[in-house]
Amino acid sequence: MLKKDGVKLQKNILLITFLFIPTILILLFMLYPLGKLITMSFTHWDGVSPTRTFVGLDNFKTVLFDSPEIKSALKNNGVYFVIHLLFIPIELYLAFLLDNRVKCSKLFKTITFLPYVINGVAVACMFSFIYSSQDGVLNGILQFFNMNKVAWLSDPSIVNYSLSAVSLWRFSGIHIILFLAAFQSLPSEMTEASIIDGANNFQQFFHIILPNIRNVIEIVLFLNVRGALMVFDIPYVMTSGGPGNASSTFTLETINAAFKYSDFGKASAMAIVLMIIIMVISLIQKLLFNVKER
Repeated sequence: MLKKDGVKLQKNILLITFLFIPTILILLFMLYPLGKLITMSFTHWDGVSPTRTFVGLDNFKTVLFDSPEIKSALKNNGVYFVIHLLFIPIELYLAFLLDNRVKCSKLFKTITFLPYVINGVAVACMFSFIYSSQDGVLNGILQFFNMNKVAWLSDPSIVNYSLSAVSLWRFSGIHIILFLAAFQSLPSEMTEASIIDGANNFQQFFHIILPNIRNVIEIVLFLNVRGALMVFDIPYVMTSGGPGNASSTFTLETINAAFKYSDFGKASAMAIVLMIIIMVISLIQKLLFNVKER
């Protein structure tokens, strides 16, 4: 009996030891900063002064109702969201084709994933050259066909679509790889049985594969929501939110509020609003998926 109690005590000590460090890390780097962020959102602080002025809900009121720049930034984020959302069916089918249904599929898998590995700033610099109004590749192609140049990054009506195309090029690869992993996790017997029954690729895709990778689709949709609302590096490097505020995003406005206008209270409130928006959209998405499962 004593031996069993000793073994149980050792197991408990080992378990506590393994859980202690992750728990401390979560407290130090997640919960404590979150608490400080929430506290700061109810104050006005310039980031330097030793004192902070309590302003209650004024920062949230400004963010939600009194700032046209933030509303414009959210609309710009919406462009990223919609374009990525519309491209998800294409990503699904590309992953389906790459699942050993095309020649040299391993090579194409590598090429597909490479843009995601490249540093975001490097991607933005590369596309800045491609979109250049003076000697850019795209305008060079247009001139070759005797067409007028396009101000890809200085025309407010198209700048967000140009930047969204860069985001699409960079992040579609990871979505395709996730879908591909989901396809390869499915039992081969399912597709083999459908082939015997005479199902073509489209029938296999819509009637067998899609219903069985619902969880991965849900993850990709969440990444789409999160990525669209948190996009920063591409517009920051390529346009700095310009022309004017035509390509500014919510995260870019948050950074400007903190480090350009020295209003850390407002920036904190914006960060909290962003977290709430992501959580609400993700909850709605989860509820919709649960309804479809029933």
